[in-house]
Amino acid sequence: MTLLNAMIHPRVLTLALTVAWCGVAATARAQAPWSCGPTGDARSADARTLDLLKNRTEAPGPADIDSRVDLAAIVAPGNDRHRWDEHRGAVVIGYVLDVLPGGVESANCHARSLARRDTHIEIVLDPAHSDHPNRVIVEVTPRIRAMMASRGIDWSTRTLEHDLPGHWVKVTGWLMFDTDHVKQSQNTAAGQPGVWRATAWEVHPVTGLDIVPAPGH
Repeated sequence: MTLLNAMIHPRVLTLALTVAWCGVAATARAQAPWSCGPTGDARSADARTLDLLKNRTEAPGPADIDSRVDLAAIVAPGNDRHRWDEHRGAVVIGYVLDVLPGGVESANCHARSLARRDTHIEIVLDPAHSDHPNRVIVEVTPRIRAMMASRGIDWSTRTLEHDLPGHWVKVTGWLMFDTDHVKQSQNTAAGQPGVWRATAWEVHPVTGLDIVPAPGH
């Protein structure tokens, strides 16, 4: 299977797919022996709740996808704290500006190795909107990366850094409002120093990732 023409299918489709999904999850657990649960090592209740969302491993099914969501709607100006629902999924298409290793954070029990840290993918509406206040972050997590690896698909940070920048991608995954970045987001901290992204809303975790043609082609 190719690197990016891949999506984790929702288990609601068929019984066979449910069994396959459970097998993938079991393999992923076997490949990730470090003892980091779904709440990571967060101490506060709010952080544990956020980390549970970050560490989801079941892909959104068709009924979970919010059809109102596209990249233009995500970056639309205005305070967006309650714009979307974190229990819904989304499919968005954007242009990849950059791919970076994620930070050392509680969701991953402060692991330092790249394999156990998130991958940050910065996408924009088009190459003309490349300045920081227009960027949207979508993230591949270690748990999803391990699941893809068990299927022979390489979503390592190094591979994504090599393959994605300068391409258009279709991203599928869960909507999540990252409260850690409210003060760094244009829609919730416009005009403030340190703003480097459009919104605190992310697709996180990413469960499907495809390189696609540019819109209109």
